[in-house]
Amino acid sequence: MDSQSTKATTYSSTGGAIAVILIITAIFTAVGAALASSISVGLIVGIIVFFFMLAMSIRIINEWNRMAVLRFGQFRGIIGPGIYSIIPFIESTPVTVDLRVISTTFRAEKTLTMDNVPVDVDAILFWKVVNPEHSILNVQSYYDSVQLAAQTAMRDIIGKSNLSNMLAGRDVIGEDIKNLIEDRVENWGIEAISVEIRDVTIPDDLQNAMARVATSEREKMARVTLAESESLAADKMLEASNKYKTDLFAMQLRSLNMMYEISLNGKNLIVFIPTESGGFSIPTPFGLAGLQEMAKKASKPDQQPAKPKKDER
Repeated sequence: MDSQSTKATTYSSTGGAIAVILIITAIFTAVGAALASSISVGLIVGIIVFFFMLAMSIRIINEWNRMAVLRFGQFRGIIGPGIYSIIPFIESTPVTVDLRVISTTFRAEKTLTMDNVPVDVDAILFWKVVNPEHSILNVQSYYDSVQLAAQTAMRDIIGKSNLSNMLAGRDVIGEDIKNLIEDRVENWGIEAISVEIRDVTIPDDLQNAMARVATSEREKMARVTLAESESLAADKMLEASNKYKTDLFAMQLRSLNMMYEISLNGKNLIVFIPTESGGFSIPTPFGLAGLQEMAKKASKPDQQPAKPKKDER
């Protein structure tokens, strides 16, 4: 903060203020003694005037504050922090400047974007005074002026931006607003630190339309993904069917795996149909091969051996 105060004109006339107080005290002491014809009365009047003038002249300034000193309305300098003394009734300190970082909220209502969409935008500006002299002499009320400058700057930036850019790039919009504010408050001894966009509100009907668009896009992506998955699954099933076609053992293992999956919940009943396994203990899948063989045998008529003919006598 001390480095910031060096940019402004400093005021250092504490010794002069004490000298003026002493002179005024001496004058009142002499006048009191002359009127009362008593030195003790004059001393009492002088002591009272001295402490009254001293109380009127003392200024205690906090570490984060600065005060402007005016002498007959003319700017004399900046004081602070610490304890200072000014000339009472001649000098005054009408303005106190806060050097800490200040947060100012501002809002732009029903502002049209470049694509003619009305939006309400809430933002926060973080700023601080870097030159107290300029903030006092170059602007009437630096606090209110900064807020108004921030609001108009945000309206200008919104009018030059699309809605999609505002929703997707809030940091970029905030940086543009900060740069525009800096250009406007540069001569006021104020530095804009950052602008944070808190909220961007759009009309309800537009929100519903955007929500429907987003839902349609996601549904389209889901359908495309499902179709791609089914196509991939179909290709893999064809590949597996070719393997099962050429290798009976692979089909039998797959059948056992399917039966295992069916029996996991313990609520399904599996009935095995005896089939011919060709000498192996593993049954053919669901007895289909056995059933086909049985069907073939059933379709052929039974052939019984011919009985020998009796000799005809």
